Amino acid sequence: MLQAQNLSCIRGDRLLFKQVDFTVQAGGLLYIVGENGVGKSSLLKMLAGLSQPATGDILWRGRTLTEDKNSYLEQLLYIGHLNAIKEDLSVHENLVLWPYSRQLGNLAETVSRALSAVNLQRQSHLPARLLSQGQKRRLALARLWMLRDASPDWLWSSSLWILDEPFAALDSAMTEVLEGHISQHLQQGGMAIVTTHQPVTIPAVETQTYRLQV
Repeated sequence: MLQAQNLSCIRGDRLLFKQVDFTVQAGGLLYIVGENGVGKSSLLKMLAGLSQPATGDILWRGRTLTEDKNSYLEQLLYIGHLNAIKEDLSVHENLVLWPYSRQLGNLAETVSRALSAVNLQRQSHLPARLLSQGQKRRLALARLWMLRDASPDWLWSSSLWILDEPFAALDSAMTEVLEGHISQHLQQGGMAIVTTHQPVTIPAVETQTYRLQV
């Protein structure tokens, strides 16, 4: 269970948001919505442990991140609105060198399956800089499929996915594939927090929407 309690965010001298409260249970999906510039990406970075709230606490299984941050980060996968890929490396190398990869089983098979899932197997040995924007987004998202090979007690069964505009630049076919994969993750006890400007349908045990505003 993830809880946000009275979170606020200040950037420079500007208050982006305040008094943010929500709870996400196992199987739960939370959409973060709001106008551009209201702080959606800042909130997701805060939830991912990349920045500190001006006020409030983030609790994972009843403990604040200051008490048990390592356990939280082990259960977290964050994909930001930037793809976080190294453009001079090949598509294959970007996944092999992903830090979580060391926790997986047969890495060659894992990477091959992930690339197949996002339809990038033919581009496997191309430098990432040669990919289109949609292909680069699919490469970033391939990490979600790599987690299938994680041991159940490590990530898959109870992990939290924090996804900032994951559907950006995807065509309708890949959008449907990603919807199904997130839904499968939720049905198996995972959690997801998602921002998106696109209408999507993700079946979940519980779905919430939080509108962010100052």
